[in-house]
Amino acid sequence: MIELIGAEKTYPGGVRALRGVDLRVAAGELVAVVGPSGSGKSTMLHLIGTLDRPSAGTVRIAGHDVAALDDAGLSELRARHIGFVFQSFHLSEHLSALGNVAGGLLYAGVRRGERTRRAAEALRRVGLGHRLDHRPGQLSGGEKQRVAVARAIVGEPALLLADEPTGNLDSASGAEVLAILRRLHDDGTTVAVITHDSEVAAAAPRRIRLRDGRIA
Repeated sequence: MIELIGAEKTYPGGVRALRGVDLRVAAGELVAVVGPSGSGKSTMLHLIGTLDRPSAGTVRIAGHDVAALDDAGLSELRARHIGFVFQSFHLSEHLSALGNVAGGLLYAGVRRGERTRRAAEALRRVGLGHRLDHRPGQLSGGEKQRVAVARAIVGEPALLLADEPTGNLDSASGAEVLAILRRLHDDGTTVAVITHDSEVAAAAPRRIRLRDGRIA
């Protein structure tokens, strides 16, 4: 599902965020990418999520060489194969939980009625079937993150990327979100969790440690 060969990323000013990273993650794996701030975790997430291109080396996602795709091709790859969950929930305060999740299908060519049906099912999968009409201001932090997870999985992506998904949550809410990610993994989704939290990393069967842009 994920293949990096000699992947590097250098930013303007000569800042080398990734330095020759080799990594393979098979379909269906649950992995944690761990390391201190500045280790290159977020840069790796951006490359794997096709939000950025490598300065050198190869990045392949679901068999597609990122360098060979134009912007439209990258957008299609993300829409068809990748879901994102971030530390900040990025929910619209003016939409219900159902509306926020259905919005994840807006540009996928799915009809309105089907968007609503699939959004409701995704919310039920994360235990929020009773909160469909609630707006973010009426939800707890843990519930907001579960809405964000539902939005990420409503398109049934093969790969789910979670960047510090428990960073803004208390321990109980964080444990609930991790349990959801494990259930998605059990259902066959490839899940990569980016974290600096050792307890979160310990929940993954495979841990990849980054330091100074290299796999340690």
